Amino acid sequence: MKVLACDGIDPAAVRRIREAGHEVVEAKGLAAPDLLTALKGVQGLLVRSATKVTADVLAGAPDLRVVVRAGTGLDNVDRAAADARGVLVLNTPDANTISVAEITFGMLLALERHVADAAADLRAGRWEKSKYAGRELFGRTLGVIGFGRIGREVANRARAFGMLVLACDELVHKFPAGYEWVRQTDLDTLLREADVVTLHVPLTERTRHSLSTREFALMKPDAVLVNASRGGVVDETALHEALTSGRLRAAAIDVFEKEPAPADHPLLKLQNVLALPHLGASTSEAQRRAGTDAAAALLEALAALPTR
Repeated sequence: MKVLACDGIDPAAVRRIREAGHEVVEAKGLAAPDLLTALKGVQGLLVRSATKVTADVLAGAPDLRVVVRAGTGLDNVDRAAADARGVLVLNTPDANTISVAEITFGMLLALERHVADAAADLRAGRWEKSKYAGRELFGRTLGVIGFGRIGREVANRARAFGMLVLACDELVHKFPAGYEWVRQTDLDTLLREADVVTLHVPLTERTRHSLSTREFALMKPDAVLVNASRGGVVDETALHEALTSGRLRAAAIDVFEKEPAPADHPLLKLQNVLALPHLGASTSEAQRRAGTDAAAALLEALAALPTR
């Protein structure tokens, strides 16, 4: 069969698919109509987050049978349109777990110890030791919204730092064995009690803007927010208001509602915001795992598909 690999899928994954006897065409930066042209005669599509598999794209690719997202989220694929056309949609839920959990704590530590600003001052010749007094994580309460694979890994790291952990997840009624030390609670209680709130949920219609004006009003004024999940989960206008009004002390964000985020984005102008360009899964290990898992999923799906 013919496979289109977009967005820089790991070379080892491409080799594996070719070794299985399939033709692979690699491409980057494709959008309609170029994407539609590239999809002619293609049965399998491998993407990361850049390629948008919309209803129009699916309608214009009658040969497409399987779409595999090398990564956790599926918000760049129109699932309903794919289901309607009988196109199987898969992802690689385990690939980015460790990398996202690590960057969550990397951002939190950088935020609370002023790492980026202090390093920039020193590089500019300013020794500003007294200016950058920070805060410890030990003894503080971390609230984890979303207790799936990534949320649990974040909780494990919080425990190592001596933090107390609260967690909520509307889809998980009972946490897995071994996490009895995590206090399961509802969202409002978590927001009221946590010193640090971190998000680890997919972007769906249910979760879109699930943190907005009402939710920020519940949080402690001294609390901080960390978002390494999806930008649309947070109402950015409400977050900006909370950060500028003193309703919320600071935020560390790796994701935006629209990416790439424009240079004049209001959140990027705030001194109490640490922002990154969606680096959560940008490690060599995560990309290798995502590619390997995506290739395996694609090959299994293609082999199992009935002939039309």
